[in-house]
Amino acid sequence: MMIAIGNEQNISDTQELRIAAGLWLKEKREAAGLSQRELAHILGFEYYTFISQLENGRGRVPTNKYRDYASAIGVDPKTFVKKLLSFYDPVSYEVLFADSNEAA
Repeated sequence: MMIAIGNEQNISDTQELRIAAGLWLKEKREAAGLSQRELAHILGFEYYTFISQLENGRGRVPTNKYRDYASAIGVDPKTFVKKLLSFYDPVSYEVLFADSNEAA
């Protein structure tokens, strides 16, 4: 069963995008040479399992952690936010960047 979200996406699409975001976050964390536990500590998360949840597509990076997360994994903050927006809110991403060379 597909449930429409804002007439643009369905639950399945959202889950697939979250999983893709998680894979991207994991790839960047590993490239930075950090364990989930180390990244959680850097970001001030009480439980490293939160990083695991993000990387498995079961959550979103809190907006108040965007800059710190980007810094920890060695990604420019603007690039980081654009990339997450492409996963978390692809409609807004398209509106903002479809006709631009600024796409992530």
